[in-house]
Amino acid sequence: MEITAAQALVQCLEKEQVELIFGYPGGTILPVYDALHDSAIKHVLVRHEQGAVHAADGYARATGKVGVVVATSGPGATNLVTGIANAYMDSVPLVIITGQVATGMVGTDAFQEVDTTGITLPITKHNYLVKDAAQLPRMIKNAFYIATTGRPGPVLIDLPKDIAETKIKFNYPETVHLRGYKPTFRGHHNQIAEAAKLIARSQKPVIYAGGGITRSRSSDELLALAETINAPVTNTLQGLSSFPGDHPLFLGMLGLHGTRAANLAVTNCDLLIALGARFDDRVTGKISEFAPQAGVIHVDVDPAEIGKNVAVHIPIVGDVKQVLQELLPRLEKRTDTTWLEQINAWREEYPLRYEVEGKLKPQYVVEKLAEITGGTAVVATDVGQHQMWVAQYYRFKRAGGLISSGGLGAMGFGLPAAMGAQFGLPGEQVVMVAGDGGFQMTMQELGTIVENKLPLKMIILNNYVLGMVRQLQKVYHEGRYTAVNFKFHPDFEMLARAYGIKGYTLRTKEEVDTLLPQALAEPGPVLINCLVSAGEWVSPMVPAGKAISEAIDC
Repeated sequence: MEITAAQALVQCLEKEQVELIFGYPGGTILPVYDALHDSAIKHVLVRHEQGAVHAADGYARATGKVGVVVATSGPGATNLVTGIANAYMDSVPLVIITGQVATGMVGTDAFQEVDTTGITLPITKHNYLVKDAAQLPRMIKNAFYIATTGRPGPVLIDLPKDIAETKIKFNYPETVHLRGYKPTFRGHHNQIAEAAKLIARSQKPVIYAGGGITRSRSSDELLALAETINAPVTNTLQGLSSFPGDHPLFLGMLGLHGTRAANLAVTNCDLLIALGARFDDRVTGKISEFAPQAGVIHVDVDPAEIGKNVAVHIPIVGDVKQVLQELLPRLEKRTDTTWLEQINAWREEYPLRYEVEGKLKPQYVVEKLAEITGGTAVVATDVGQHQMWVAQYYRFKRAGGLISSGGLGAMGFGLPAAMGAQFGLPGEQVVMVAGDGGFQMTMQELGTIVENKLPLKMIILNNYVLGMVRQLQKVYHEGRYTAVNFKFHPDFEMLARAYGIKGYTLRTKEEVDTLLPQALAEPGPVLINCLVSAGEWVSPMVPAGKAISEAIDC
C-alpha cells in the first residue's frame, strides 16, 4: 500500500519515538499537518516560529531527547534561523522540518520561497533538500542519527510541497550507513593511560568542565573524578549544574564573569583537565596567559575543537562519559590538601558580594530562589546580566538544571526554552529567569503556556534598562549610555492577568521573602515581576584583552 511522503514522514517520527513537536503551519507544510491529524504525536502550536525552535531546544536539553520543529517555507523558515544557530553553537540535537515551494517553482522567486538549505548550511550539522520522495524515510533516519551522535546539533530537512504529496511505498530503514561520517565514541586507550599518568604526577590539578558533561549525562563520572583525585572543579556557563554547587570542590564558573577563585586556580594550576569544553573566548581571556604553567588534557567528542584555541598536551577524542568510565579505574585516591588550602584562601579573600541595602537587588532574588527551591529546580534563563547572576548565585544541585543560551547569546531564548523544558518535565519545577528586555522579545508565548496549562514560574528581573549593554558602555565607553534605557514597559503583572496568568509585582526584599515562596508554590503558571535596582553591575569582570587573573570590580 502506498502513502504520501508527508504521511511517511509522520510515521518516521513515530518510529523515532517522537512524542512532541513544536510548530506553526503554513501553505507549503500543510500536507504534513494533514498527516499529523491522525497521529498520536502531540503538536504544540506556538505563537511565533522562533518560540518553536527555542522551545524544542529547551525540551531537548531538559530531557536528553531530540527536539522536533515544523514550520512552513519563506518567513516560517527564516524565523527559525536564530534558534537553529543557538542550538548549533550549544550542541543541542534538533530535527527541523520546513516546507518548501513545489519543485517546479524552486528558483523562480515564488511566493514564500527562500533558499532554506543555503541559509541554514553554516548553522546545521547537515541539511537536506528533498528531491526524491522515496528517499525521505532514509533522510529522516539519517537526520536523527546525525543530530544525536558525535557532537550533537541541529539537522534540517526542507520538503517541497509536491514531494510531500507524492505517494511512495513506505519502508523505514533499520540501520544508518553514512560514508564519511564516523564519529568517535571511545577514547584512545594509550591516550587515556597517558592522561592517568599525568594526573598522578600533578600537584595542582583543576578540572574544567563544559557543556559536554551535560550533553553526555556524565555528571556522576565528573563527581567521581573530582573526589578521586581531590581536584577542584570549575564550570563554563554551559557546564554549570553538571557538578553540585554546594560541593566543597566546586569553584564556580570561570572566565569573563567567573569567580576570582576559579580564575586564579586555572591561572596557577599545573594540570588543566578540560572535559567537554571548547576554550571559548569568554573563558580564556588573553590566550597567552590562560593556564600558562599547566599541562592540558582535553577530552572532547569533536576533534575540531581539540587544539583549536589552546595547545593541548594529551588530546582525547571521544564521548566524555565513556572516556571517564575508562579513566577512573586507572586513578588512585589522592588525599593531599595543600593545593585545596590555597584554593580556599582565594575563596575567603575574593568571595562574590553585593550591597544588600537599598533598592531590591537582583542578586538577592536569585539567592532567595535558590534557597526556596533547594537548588533542584530546572532554571532557564534569557541572556544578559540576570543570566550571569543566576550563574554566580544559584547553587545548582540538580544535574542538567541550567538551560541557557551560551555561544550565540540569544535574547528571547528564556521564556520559550523554559516552556519547552516544562513540556518535557511536566511534574517538575521549571523556573524562567529573564530580564525585561529579553522577555519582551518572545512574551507572546504566554498564550502557548496558558493554552497548555503549563505550571511554569516566570521571574522577570525588571530594571528598565538593557543592563549588560549598559555595563559594557560603562566599562568601554566612559558611561555614555545610548539606547539602553526603556522609557516605557507594559505592566507585566497586568499583562499576565490579560493572559489569565496569576501575577505578582515585588518591590522590596521583604516582599521577596514573603511572596516569592507563595508564588512558586502556586499550582498553575505564575509571572513574578521583580522591580530591581538599575544600578547593579555583574562583578567581577575581566576586561577585553586581559588575562582572567586580572578581573575588576564594576
